[in-house]
Amino acid sequence: MIVIGIDPHKRTHTATAVDPVSNADLGSIRIEATLDGYKRLIAWSKSWPQRRWAVENADGLGRHLARWLLGGGEAVVDVPATATARVRQLSRGGRRKNDRIDAAGAACVAALQGDCRPVVGNEHADALSVLDERRNNLSVNRTRTVNQLHALLRDLLAGGAPTSLTATSSAAVLREFRPRTASDRARAQVCKDLIADVRRLDQQLAANEKEAETLLDEHGTRLRDIDGVGPVLAARLIGRTGTPSRFPTAAAFATYNGTAPVEIASADHRVHRLNRFGDRQLNSAIHTIAMVQIRMPGSAGRTYYDRRIAAGATPRAARRNLKRHLSNHLWRTMIRDENLRRSTRPDETDSGA
Repeated sequence: MIVIGIDPHKRTHTATAVDPVSNADLGSIRIEATLDGYKRLIAWSKSWPQRRWAVENADGLGRHLARWLLGGGEAVVDVPATATARVRQLSRGGRRKNDRIDAAGAACVAALQGDCRPVVGNEHADALSVLDERRNNLSVNRTRTVNQLHALLRDLLAGGAPTSLTATSSAAVLREFRPRTASDRARAQVCKDLIADVRRLDQQLAANEKEAETLLDEHGTRLRDIDGVGPVLAARLIGRTGTPSRFPTAAAFATYNGTAPVEIASADHRVHRLNRFGDRQLNSAIHTIAMVQIRMPGSAGRTYYDRRIAAGATPRAARRNLKRHLSNHLWRTMIRDENLRRSTRPDETDSGA
């Protein structure tokens, strides 16, 4: 089985074929990041009928090529850029760096079964990821618009405007104001424009949530049965996790989302520190679920939190423990959902076919 490493860039991709036994460089090709270039790459790779592709950063610059190869029935793994950097640093090249060396490094990581993961298509997860990113952008725009509206109303009204503004409340406040100067008239007009923007953003956010709910129903997930998990957080969890079985254990998923503490040990001294790495948006979603459950008397999360407090943990440590506990529960739920889909729809693949 020959491994072909890919070093992707925005306009070009470089591929290097490596023998996994001897780590020998069997050849390299540089293609344009176009459909014709992809076809040229496949034609070149047919010299090795038994092959596997190792794409550096398959969720970034290599995403399009990785998905295209996957659609063609090729076996593809994702290799993080940090892993290829370690291989390059330990190689006998005097730390030389070029695209061919980076592609060979990605192939070597995959050949050694090191820090790589299989790339698996998951249409529902991809669609929910797109909707989640769109919702984040809409939320940011709405917050910025409301802040601008509040600042203008504060200039127009004696005593300022209420902090919790909606399009309806802002319009009601503005109707009671009678501008007397040119600057006040300009501010009032801009306020009307901003109120219209807030209404439009609210409608787009509602439509986004409705579309996410439809996809979640098609997905068949049971995440929404967990306290604190609504359609927005469920879409974020699935969209940012992708195929849950790509994580071999719950601990691997916790490391990915940053809820697993970092152990610092030397001789007899051992401490666990807060993990500030991992997917921070996924970590934020788990944090929100934990805080909601803590505020829900009788919930499973509140019971676990109280038990940790009774055992002598500080509130901050108990919250971290709850997040780690929730990470395990969420991963197991997504794994059960995936297994159920496979058992009920055996002819369908994770690519959403």
